[in-house]
Amino acid sequence: MATITDVARRAGVSISTVSHVVNATRHVNPDTLRRVEEAIAFVGFRPNSLARSLKRSSTDSVGIAISAISNPYFFDTICAIETECARLGMMVFLSDTQDDPAQELKVVQALHQRRVDGIILAPSGDPDCHAVAYLEEHRIPFVLVDRFVSSRCDQIGVQNKKSMQLLVSHLLSHGHTRVGYVAGQPGFSTTRERIDGYRTALKDAGIAIDETLVGRPSGGTDAAATATAELLAMKNPPTAIAAGNNMATIGAMHAFRAKGLRVPDDIALAGFDDFEWADYFEPRLTVIAQPHQVLGREAASLLIERIANLDGKRRTIRLKTELVVRTSCGCPKRAHETRQS
Repeated sequence: MATITDVARRAGVSISTVSHVVNATRHVNPDTLRRVEEAIAFVGFRPNSLARSLKRSSTDSVGIAISAISNPYFFDTICAIETECARLGMMVFLSDTQDDPAQELKVVQALHQRRVDGIILAPSGDPDCHAVAYLEEHRIPFVLVDRFVSSRCDQIGVQNKKSMQLLVSHLLSHGHTRVGYVAGQPGFSTTRERIDGYRTALKDAGIAIDETLVGRPSGGTDAAATATAELLAMKNPPTAIAAGNNMATIGAMHAFRAKGLRVPDDIALAGFDDFEWADYFEPRLTVIAQPHQVLGREAASLLIERIANLDGKRRTIRLKTELVVRTSCGCPKRAHETRQS
C-alpha cells in the first residue's frame, strides 16, 4: 500500500507539503500542487479519511433514521437528502427505524457510535421521545423531518392542517356534507394536525362535526381498509372519504372494491400524498402533493447549518403543498390542475 512518503519521494517534495495538499491546510504553489496530485495518482496513494476526520473531530457523514421500508412516502425525501448531502461532500448512512420507538433509539445510538456529524430523523410516535432526548443529551446535531416534536428542535415539514383543510373543502364544494376521514398512524403530529384540518374545514362550512365519521387512526393499508369498512357500514355512511396519508388512501380503495363501490360514481375520494402513479390510476386521484425534493434539500441544509453552529437558534419550517385536482371527487375529466395551499 502506497504511503505519504512514497508520494513525497515521487513528487520531490517534503512529507509536510504532501500533507498540506491532501488536507487543504495551506496554500501550495500550483506547480507543486500539480506534481503532488500526479504523484498521488501514480503511486495509488489513498489518504486515510478516518485518521483525518479523527484529527478534526469530523467524519463528513450524516445519519438518516427514517421508516424507509414500511412507508414508501419517504423514498423521494431520502433521495433528496442524499443528493444535497453529496453536493455538500457528506456521506450518508441510512437506517430504518420501522416507526418503532425501541428500534428508533437503537438506530440513533448506532449512528452516534459511528461518529456521524449529525442525524436527520423522522420521529416515531414515541410519547416519551426517547430518541430525541438521547440526541439532545449527547449534543448531537439533528433535524426532524415530516413530524414535529417541539420548537426546541430543528424541524421541517409541511402545513398539514391548512393542507387538509383545503382538501376537505374541495370535497365539500362538490356538495358532500357527510365526509368521512381515515386517519394515519396514531401518535404522529401529522395525524393530529390533519384531523384538525378536517374538523376546521367542516366548521368553516357550517357543518356540524360528527365524530363517528372520523375513523380511528390506523397504520398500514390493512388497518385503513378496516377503518374505511367501518365507516361504510354506518346506518348513514359518508358520501366522500378524505384519507390522511398514502397508506390510508390505498386502504380506502381496498374497502371500496370489497364493497363493490365505484369512485367517484358511488363515493368520492381525496387523499394526502401524491403517488407516482396517481395520475394514471383510474379514477385519477385528487390529492395533496408534498414538496419532497424541497423537504429533503432543506432538511440537509438545515442539518449542515446546525453542525456548523450547534448552539444556534432552532428553526421550525413549514412548507406549502399543492392541491392536485383530478377526477376521484367527481371533477370533469380534463387535464389536472394544481393550486398551491
